[in-house]
Amino acid sequence: MSPHHPDGTLRHDWTPSEIEALHDTALLDLVGRANAVHRRHHDPNRIRKASLLSVKTGGCPEDCAYCPQSAHHREVDLTRDRLMDPASVLAQAARAKAAGAERFCMGAAWRQVRDGPEFDAVVAMVEGVRALGMEACVTLGMLKAHQAARLAEAGLTAYNHNLDTGPGFYGRIVTTRRYEDRLDTLATVRAAGIGLCCGGIVGMGESVADRAALLAVLAGLAPHPESVPINALVPVEGTPLAGRPRLDPLDMVRMVATARLVLPASVLRLSAGRAQLGREAQVLCFLAGANSVFSGDTLLTTPNAEHDDDAALFAALAPRNGAATAPA
Repeated sequence: MSPHHPDGTLRHDWTPSEIEALHDTALLDLVGRANAVHRRHHDPNRIRKASLLSVKTGGCPEDCAYCPQSAHHREVDLTRDRLMDPASVLAQAARAKAAGAERFCMGAAWRQVRDGPEFDAVVAMVEGVRALGMEACVTLGMLKAHQAARLAEAGLTAYNHNLDTGPGFYGRIVTTRRYEDRLDTLATVRAAGIGLCCGGIVGMGESVADRAALLAVLAGLAPHPESVPINALVPVEGTPLAGRPRLDPLDMVRMVATARLVLPASVLRLSAGRAQLGREAQVLCFLAGANSVFSGDTLLTTPNAEHDDDAALFAALAPRNGAATAPA
């Protein structure tokens, strides 16, 4: 099963059963095939860094079972914060840039964007991040065409709006927003000329078939999302998924490798849950096609890899003793 049509174009017609068969291939063969595809489309030695900031925390009216920011999960120990002022956000963006981040991502716990002073402030944040010479990404919930147009005019690089899981499992995770609502938002973003950052979460109790169904939906988008975050569930006390066991790191490797085979040109971002993978599993994920990470000690409200751990990881990946990097 090739990720390309005979004419060399990327496939958008993957079926869930085809993807599930890929996912269940012998692991070493799967990673080897994914690495070969990765090298055709990307520099295998380039791992991009992004930084993620919660600019408005808590009180979200959605009931996403994994999310500590949901107002439905009243037992979660989380301080609600109003929208940050743009100057504070841009100061953090400047620090992230100095630490090596190429992209600055801003998340607001909203169900949907509302016109007014808060949205105006977000637009100012986007303009300020772009003025720093960084890529800008936001996640704000659902939005309308005129709002997407404003974000595009401000220079927004990408809009993050995850599908979370496959359509068959989605109703067990979220009941306050339909799957079709998410797809409509993606279409609105794409129509405005903004890049898509769209992925999902593994480890919520879904089956391999559900994971394959998610990838089939993503691969069916034309063009494919430029950026695909792959999250491992971080169980948070007080949420409905608090009791879920930690994801087997090799399950994450399989998911990354499968995603690389069906989304050859997309940037695959190791996102939430990276801290629990360990160094060796992260390296396997990079070998399998992951080529971006979020840096910083927090992802919105959940822990991320420590700065010193990331420094050691990237030092281990670098050429040793001045040796040249092997050609891709």
